[in-house]
Amino acid sequence: MIVPPAPPTETVESLRAALALAQAEAAQAKARAVGAEMMVEHLQLEIAKLRREHFGQRSERGRNLLDQLELQLEELEATATEDECAATAAKAKQAESVVKSFTRKRPARGPLPAHLPRERNVLPSPCACPDCGGKLSKIGEDITETLETIPRRYKVIQTVREKFSCRTCEKITQEPAPFHPIMRGRAGASLLAMILYAKFGNHQPLNRQSEGFGREGLDLSVSTLADWVGASTATLAPLTELIRQHVMGGDRLHGDDTTVPVLAKIKTVTGRLWTYVRDDRPFGGQAPPAAVFFYSPNRAGEHPADHLADFQGILQADAYAGYEQLYEGKRRPGPVTEAACWSHGRRKFFVLADVAKAATARSQKKAAAISPLAFEAVRLIDIIFDLERPLIGLPEDKRLELRKEFVKPRVEELESWMRTERAKLSRHNPVAKAMD
Repeated sequence: MIVPPAPPTETVESLRAALALAQAEAAQAKARAVGAEMMVEHLQLEIAKLRREHFGQRSERGRNLLDQLELQLEELEATATEDECAATAAKAKQAESVVKSFTRKRPARGPLPAHLPRERNVLPSPCACPDCGGKLSKIGEDITETLETIPRRYKVIQTVREKFSCRTCEKITQEPAPFHPIMRGRAGASLLAMILYAKFGNHQPLNRQSEGFGREGLDLSVSTLADWVGASTATLAPLTELIRQHVMGGDRLHGDDTTVPVLAKIKTVTGRLWTYVRDDRPFGGQAPPAAVFFYSPNRAGEHPADHLADFQGILQADAYAGYEQLYEGKRRPGPVTEAACWSHGRRKFFVLADVAKAATARSQKKAAAISPLAFEAVRLIDIIFDLERPLIGLPEDKRLELRKEFVKPRVEELESWMRTERAKLSRHNPVAKAMD
């Protein structure tokens, strides 16, 4: 039997080195690829944010698109960091081979928030020079800051009410029971605030909160949490009413509504969330800004009429027909003054002049034409917007004076141009509908 000779040790070592080198280079290549993909997602997100900020929201889907882009970027960021760590580990294993280092470009890190408390841990210093044993004198220090958290902790507060009996009249004296935010409730104000914010601020259902409390050693059933939420809602009702009265007591309101998906037994239905905002700061007012929200299962005109039953003043809103009854002269206690919303009017033209959307549609082999008339309308309206921005916060008389001098001629120019072009268009033309 012939036994083949064993390969030389140098050959095995060289093969192992080559394999380690290939693995290190592959890990770095993967890290570079994920980093490039992450950069593309980051730029797409920034473009979407800038487009939304500059041109306004085209539809309610815009916010969902930003949320999805942010989620994708978050996943890519985590994957890129994981791959970078793997590439660093592979490079460390191949220290003898020449592997070109790779470091993913990261954004500049800003300082940690100044309002956070600082815990100073001073490392022990040597009493003498470690080299010659000479005396040391401090010349400075370097500080490394680490952001840390204290896991939430729970405690039971025992309020002890001692009883005393009078030796003379035998009457018993005792302090009254402590105050609780909700009747017959054992939850403190901070715990209730945390549960309410998790439900309404972070949209975390009570069943998930109950499971989280269970993992932390607290047995709080969904029924208990629901009782606390209902009792807290009743407790906060006077505060809610004060906010409503403050908002409705203003001279001008901004109103709008948006769709809300509502879970139902058979299928999801679409409800409506009505928002009314009082913000007098752009008009030089001193009243604090506030907003009030109402929910309704549909978009019937009776809802805004009910919400604004006692309101008298200016309402800035879109052209929704349900507001029309508010503007009628026979309305009691008086008609509401309509302030038509320029942003809503501009949006109709912007949809027809959306260059980015048209380019995307063309890449998908769909017909998408850009209307020159709509593009010109957007340009003329944006000029008015640019003239209006410096007037924010000025006194009423000064604002009126500047508007007459600078803004009014531009509005008249827009109206004249629009009436001229509208006369040339069919009533079925999309630009004509936007003008109407």
